[in-house]
Amino acid sequence: MTDAKRPFTIEFYEDPQTGRTPVYEWIVRDLSPYKRRALGTAMSEVLERYGIEVCGTEYGKHLGDGLFEFRLRHDSDEIIAKHTDKTPDHEPDEAPIFLRVFCHAYGQRIVLLLAGYDKGGDASERRQDKEIELARKRLREFRARKGRP
Repeated sequence: MTDAKRPFTIEFYEDPQTGRTPVYEWIVRDLSPYKRRALGTAMSEVLERYGIEVCGTEYGKHLGDGLFEFRLRHDSDEIIAKHTDKTPDHEPDEAPIFLRVFCHAYGQRIVLLLAGYDKGGDASERRQDKEIELARKRLREFRARKGRP
């Protein structure tokens, strides 16, 4: 990965009917503070810095038609140690981390967060397919609202 000159901006998909931001709600409502901190650190130190370039690394995978997966398997201390000059604070480990966030890069270096789930809670292929389809549905709706193909 090359260090970008200007960081990406992260946006949360907003449901046009309800105004809700499902990925943000999932992060604050469903993730433990330990996992929330790890994901927040990964988004600021990796996703904002590299955007779609995370694909092809341990952090990302292209899923086709403008969708990519941001994968997290590290806690915040590991991310800080690997991607910054900061000193990790060595928080106590809670549990393995297997988070997935489905994203779309567009415009002037913007990453839209469409869907996410904790793969550690359900690693089945069926669940993964369901979450990817939800992200694709939201992406289609987003594109239609913005007048994009």
